[in-house]
Amino acid sequence: MSTIKWNLDPTHSEITFKVKHLMISTVTGQFKKFNIEGETETNDFNTAKKIEFTADVDSIDTNNEQRDAHLKSADFFKAEEHPQIKFSSKKFGADGSEGKLYGDVTIAGITKPITLDVEFGGIVKDPYGQTKAGFTVSGKLSRKEFGITYGSTAETGGVLLGDEIKINAEIQLVKQQQQEQEAA
Repeated sequence: MSTIKWNLDPTHSEITFKVKHLMISTVTGQFKKFNIEGETETNDFNTAKKIEFTADVDSIDTNNEQRDAHLKSADFFKAEEHPQIKFSSKKFGADGSEGKLYGDVTIAGITKPITLDVEFGGIVKDPYGQTKAGFTVSGKLSRKEFGITYGSTAETGGVLLGDEIKINAEIQLVKQQQQEQEAA
């Protein structure tokens, strides 16, 4: 059985997140350093054996250095103890749920299951002969499930930060070498 490896094309990919602030506006952030690797049996990602994602917490950017430093602290991501956010797939598009990616995400040392929506953009060869696959990935999670409870309420009793974090990723993967594996 053959395995096709796919690696991130970082110049054509981005990971962003959004959270409500004071419940009247939304703050957007991104991770500037992240990686995605995948393995499939064919060019059909429904045959995905593995999809793994990591983001360096130190690369968080919300367009405000003071806020970014606070997000890296023990109040939020605990970057010193847990320098990466990790995702590992369990299945992709299985059980008639094409367009879904199931896996586990680890944030601040806590691992929880997550289901992400995936829109497959297609596979093409670029002008340099590289085969690329494109995806839009979206989902949401509860920050409280990962022990991130700082700023849940304001002094006035209102909500300072929303619990729901919306995730959006525009991903381009590059097909790597195909390796033949002998059947056992």
